[in-house]
Amino acid sequence: MTEDEARQQLTDAMRALDARGLNRGTSGNISVRFATGMFVTPSGVTPDRLTPDQMVFVDGDGRVADGSSRPSSEWRMHMGLYQRRADVNAVVHCHARYSTILACAHREIPPLHYMVAVSGGASVPVAPYATFGSEELAAGVVQTLDGRLACLMANHGLIALGPGLHVAMAIAEEIEEQAAVFCGSLAIGGPQLLDLDEMNRIIGAFRQYGQAKTQG
Repeated sequence: MTEDEARQQLTDAMRALDARGLNRGTSGNISVRFATGMFVTPSGVTPDRLTPDQMVFVDGDGRVADGSSRPSSEWRMHMGLYQRRADVNAVVHCHARYSTILACAHREIPPLHYMVAVSGGASVPVAPYATFGSEELAAGVVQTLDGRLACLMANHGLIALGPGLHVAMAIAEEIEEQAAVFCGSLAIGGPQLLDLDEMNRIIGAFRQYGQAKTQG
């Protein structure tokens, strides 16, 4: 991926989050790993006003070039994930409605449906609350996501990871759908949950799911 491609992908992805109802206004942020650092969306710019040149390169030491836009206030969270997770090349954070409702109630998404397993676990946990943009928030999210691809952020929103941006976006959208299903099920008495053995089978099956490459 070239620098221009990285900048354009982030611009398109932020607009897609808004169009799909997964984010609103200047909330949320997205990044992609690039060279020894990352490109991340700028602080305080609405999706309709975003341009590729506004995307900010942050190096591995947390530095930005003179004259760059100011990076998202959550850049430490993104950088911490890249430094901890060699398998992650993209991070999507958004304030999707149902995920945020559950995050504000400090309620994880339980194994009510097999698609919960796209999170990399049998449930979608909730990272502890800390002030947005703080090192404490970054540390809590990184720890909660250890070995997982998605979690809720207490009183905040949703975060999803992936080996590429299209995967991270798809996971974010699916987790929001599972959050909506869970909220709906609570209104009619609560879900009947799948057991851990079944969820582990599903997680294993997901590793082989999709268009695997074949030789020959």
